[in-house]
Amino acid sequence: MEQYLTVSALTKYIKYKFDQDPHLQSVLIKGELSNFKRHSSGHLYFALKDENSVINAMMFKAVANQLDFDPKEGDQVIVEARVSVYERRGSYQIYVNKMQLDGVGNLYQKFEQLKKQLAKDGYFDPSHKKPIPQYPEKIAIITASTGAAIRDILNTIQSRYPLVEPVKISALVQGTQAAEDIVAKLKYADSLGVDTIIVGRGGGSIEDLWSFNEEVVVKAIFDCQTPVISAVGHETDTTLSDYVADVRAATPTQAAMIATPDQQELYQVLQKSQNYLNRFIMQYMKHARQALARYQDYYKFKQPTLLYEQHIQKRDDLDRLLHTAMEGIIQKQQQRLKLTEQRFQLRHFHDAIKRNQQSVKQSREQLDKQVNRIISQKNQALIQQVASLDNLSPTKTMLRGYSIVKKQDDVITSSRDLDTGDHIEITMKDGAVDAIIEKVRCKDDNR
Repeated sequence: MEQYLTVSALTKYIKYKFDQDPHLQSVLIKGELSNFKRHSSGHLYFALKDENSVINAMMFKAVANQLDFDPKEGDQVIVEARVSVYERRGSYQIYVNKMQLDGVGNLYQKFEQLKKQLAKDGYFDPSHKKPIPQYPEKIAIITASTGAAIRDILNTIQSRYPLVEPVKISALVQGTQAAEDIVAKLKYADSLGVDTIIVGRGGGSIEDLWSFNEEVVVKAIFDCQTPVISAVGHETDTTLSDYVADVRAATPTQAAMIATPDQQELYQVLQKSQNYLNRFIMQYMKHARQALARYQDYYKFKQPTLLYEQHIQKRDDLDRLLHTAMEGIIQKQQQRLKLTEQRFQLRHFHDAIKRNQQSVKQSREQLDKQVNRIISQKNQALIQQVASLDNLSPTKTMLRGYSIVKKQDDVITSSRDLDTGDHIEITMKDGAVDAIIEKVRCKDDNR
C-alpha cells in the first residue's frame, strides 16, 4: 500500500513542477475576460478564454489597484502572468501581474482618459454652448465630398429650408492626416461668416471615427466663434467632438434638421399670423364703426350751437373780468400816485410826478390797445368757428334743399335699408313729413 500516493501528495508534486519550470514563471497571454468578479477583499477572480479554451485566473489586490482602467466582462486584454496549481481544487490557474486592454480596448481607454481630462479643463461645460440660429442664411458643411453624409445633409436642407445657402467644405474624415485637415477646415469655415457649421461623417468603427476624438479637433471646435453641430457616425456612436460641440446630432440627417427650420411649420405659423391679423383688423373696424355711430348720435352734433354757446358766454365773462381787473389796477396806481403827491409836496418833484403820470397814461393806452387787439382776434376766431360749425349743421344743410330720412328714429343713408310699405319720417328745413314707401329703386338692381 505504500506505493500509492495521496491526492495531496500528487497535487503538491505537480505544483512543484509548475513552480520550478522557468517557462511558466512569466507567460504573455491574450484573451477575453469571463466570469469577472471583484471580491470584497479587493482581489480579482476571472477566466481568460478564446474560441477554443478557457483558463482560470486571479489578480491580487495590490496589483489590481495599479490598473489604469476598470476591467469588466467581455474586455479583450493582454496579461503577463505566472502559471501555478491551486492545491485545494487540484486545478492549474494563472496569477496575473500585469494587464492592459488589447487593440480596440486601448482606444476606449485612451478615449476615457482624454474625456476626463478635457471635462476637467472645462471644454464640455454647458456655459460655453452657443445657441443655433433659428433662421440661418448660410451653413458650412465639413465632411467628405463623397458619401452618404453629405447627400443626407443636402437633401434634408433642400426639403426643409431651401432659402439657406449650403457651403460644402471637403475634408478628410479618416486616416492619419484627418485630424489636421479637420482643424484647418474648421478654422476656414469659422472665417466665412456663416451662421452654423456642421462637422461630421457617416458611421464606422472606433478606429474610423477616431479623428473626431483627437484633442486638436476638440479644441478647434471649442475655439470656433460660429455655433457648431457635431454629426459623427450613427446614433449609438459618441465622440469627444459630440461633447464639445454646441449641439450633438445623432446622425447627419438630424444635424440638418437641427440647423434649419421646417418650411411647412413656418408656413403654418405665417397662416396663423395672417388669420390673427385678419381677425384683429375686422374687430378693430367693428369697434371703429361703433364709435363713429356713437359720435354721429351725439346730441351736440345734432345741435351745433351747443358747441359754442358756452364758449361765447365764457369769453364774455373773461372780458368782463379783464376790464374789472384793469380798472382795479388803475385805481390802485392812482391811489398810490395820490399818496405820493400828498407825501412829497416839494416843487422839484412835480416834474418827475408829471412824467410818471404821462408814462402811466401811455402804459394804460398801450395796455388798452393790446387788450382790444386780443379781444378783436378772439372775436374774429370765434366768428370763424361759429361760421364753420353753422355750415356743417344739419339745419344749414337742409336749407340748401336736403332733408333727413328716419325710420323708427334711425337715420337712413342707403336705399337698401328701406322696403316697400315702410313708414318713414322726412325732416325738412321748416318741418317734418310722414310717408310710406311705395317703391324702392337701387342703382344696381331693378326693385
